[in-house]
Amino acid sequence: MSKTFLFDEFSPVSSKEWKQKIQFDLKGADYNKTLVWESPEGIKVKPFYHSDDAVEAASNLTRTNGWSAAQAIYAGNAALANEKALKELKRGAESLYFIMPKETLNVKILLKDIALSKVPIYFEFAFLSSAYVQEIQNFAGNSSHQIYFNIDPIGQLARIGNWFYNREIDFKILTDLTALNVKNLLCVDLGLYQNSGADMIQQLAYALAHANEYLNTFKDTLSASFSMTFKIAIGSNYFFEIAKIRALRLLWRSIAAEYAITANCHIIAYPTKRNKVLYDYNTNMLRTTTECMSAVLGGADTVCNFPYDSLYHKDNEFANRIALNQLLLLKYESYFDKVDNAADGAYYIESITNQLAEKALLLFKSIEKSGGFLKELKAHKIQKKIQESSQKQQVRFNEGHDVLIGTNRYQNKADKMKDEIEIYPFLKIKPRKTLIKPILERRLAEEIEQKRLENE
Repeated sequence: MSKTFLFDEFSPVSSKEWKQKIQFDLKGADYNKTLVWESPEGIKVKPFYHSDDAVEAASNLTRTNGWSAAQAIYAGNAALANEKALKELKRGAESLYFIMPKETLNVKILLKDIALSKVPIYFEFAFLSSAYVQEIQNFAGNSSHQIYFNIDPIGQLARIGNWFYNREIDFKILTDLTALNVKNLLCVDLGLYQNSGADMIQQLAYALAHANEYLNTFKDTLSASFSMTFKIAIGSNYFFEIAKIRALRLLWRSIAAEYAITANCHIIAYPTKRNKVLYDYNTNMLRTTTECMSAVLGGADTVCNFPYDSLYHKDNEFANRIALNQLLLLKYESYFDKVDNAADGAYYIESITNQLAEKALLLFKSIEKSGGFLKELKAHKIQKKIQESSQKQQVRFNEGHDVLIGTNRYQNKADKMKDEIEIYPFLKIKPRKTLIKPILERRLAEEIEQKRLENE
């Protein structure tokens, strides 16, 4: 029996023929001006992508063991945080993200009855302590490979303008911990750059330069199995965000090879704060849903969603449950757990991935040629570039080119928020002495929201 295929009787159509057909249908309108648009990163996006234009795609730009749904928990009190963690695990959370404000939190109480062999644990420390990390490591025992400490002194410097102690002490602590073979120790939080207004090229290049500072410092103690954790904020440019995660893995692979590291990086993704709003706050759920979808399709290892009201509420049982349920719906009812490499072979995504990676690599090389990330940070060159990008985004938002429904377009005039605010939702600037000018996170809608609050 001969094999026949559905489309065998049709001759293939080339990219050139498609473009000729489109130009004919445009009836004289300019193809490039009408249908080709340019992203803020300078990437021209065509109306269609064809196999004739396919780029050579890198392999293994995704995770290998599926993705986990994480729930963030503020651990101000160890016992209460543990109680909440166990409750979230029963609801379906597959990993936990503990925000640790102080060193006095009892580790044994915090992690009591949590199956560490099955549940990945992520930490975000407001302090730096070798003894505390070792205490967690000892408590976890054989399950220590499931613990992600996410230590990032350079990120601390970039975020608040100061080290935890100073560069020498901070790096000495890291040196001691790497010598003890503490797994999953280091992290680069490029979400800071996204939430501050950096474009995607800047986010990727700064993350790579940021990571290179650690790799260069600890190169003598790193093993081939060393893995870097990246925390990445995901915005609303759906396909570009998918490509951004894939480009990050591609860039990591390039730099890791220079240090003889064979392990892939570990990526935890979360929705950006940049486009979240105070008024008409339910629209935040729509944004976080598509952002989490981008994170999954891009190949993040763990996705941690934020409640729709986290801007102004301290804690909300309903909103927390909804945030987790968004991830569970994606995974178990939308079947986002069935394929780890869904974006492979998509000409559009592959093209964007390559262009993002190429442009970010050029910027990274420029930073290294100038002396490296820390030198550029201390010279305030990084801050200046991010501020310029942020201002461009703000102008587009203020002029209505970039739209947040319910905020800069289609406002609900009856919407009142003054009595709902429990947390100050705007940028706080506390004058204090710092080594460098910090990189400040700021939402696009803040100015509009402040004026609306004043007029209520």
